[in-house]
Amino acid sequence: MTKLKEQLTLRYLGLQPYTETWQAMSDFTNLRDENTADEIWIVEHPAVFTQGTAGKAEHLLQQTDIPVVKSDRGGQITYHGPGQLIVYLLINIRRKDFNVRSLVTIIEQGIIELLNDYNVQAIAKADAPGVYVKGKKIASLGLKIRRGCSFHGLALNVEMDLSPFLQINPCGYAGLEMTQCKNEGINLTVNELAPRLIDKMNQKLQYSQIESVFHE
Repeated sequence: MTKLKEQLTLRYLGLQPYTETWQAMSDFTNLRDENTADEIWIVEHPAVFTQGTAGKAEHLLQQTDIPVVKSDRGGQITYHGPGQLIVYLLINIRRKDFNVRSLVTIIEQGIIELLNDYNVQAIAKADAPGVYVKGKKIASLGLKIRRGCSFHGLALNVEMDLSPFLQINPCGYAGLEMTQCKNEGINLTVNELAPRLIDKMNQKLQYSQIESVFHE
């Protein structure tokens, strides 16, 4: 019998509103117990700015018609929009013997290894979570831990409109430039990159029994 710590449900959710997805993640985390298998959700969101718990109002440089949502994840303000691969990790980190730092490292290294497969050299920064290509940010991270379980996760820019990032100080850094896979020569879609990124992260997450669920 497969141990519970090796079981994963992988949910492909498509394009979903941010607030409803966040509420669903929070509810899942509140209701889960020691017999609940971990889940990873793959999703895209319509255009939205999200403020993390450390978010400061001055990092929104101008008001636009893009909604701003105050979230309970870590970090500052960021932007989500179609063409961005979002992966939410609903993991019992106690059961997996992870801490927050080790989970962040697994996420960052998974993204870096994925990009390296396409000859894009990327790095992580100890003082500024995320993944960077030639000084530009290509992926953002923000996690929340509740009752020993993680939720929220990562956002990898794939093929999106990057201009809304100019309306904020991304992740609280004035002048931080953003990039995306398409601009770095990776001409794959969110749906094509998603399973490849999951495979990279799972080399360290080590789930042996994975059930994929595709939602309409």
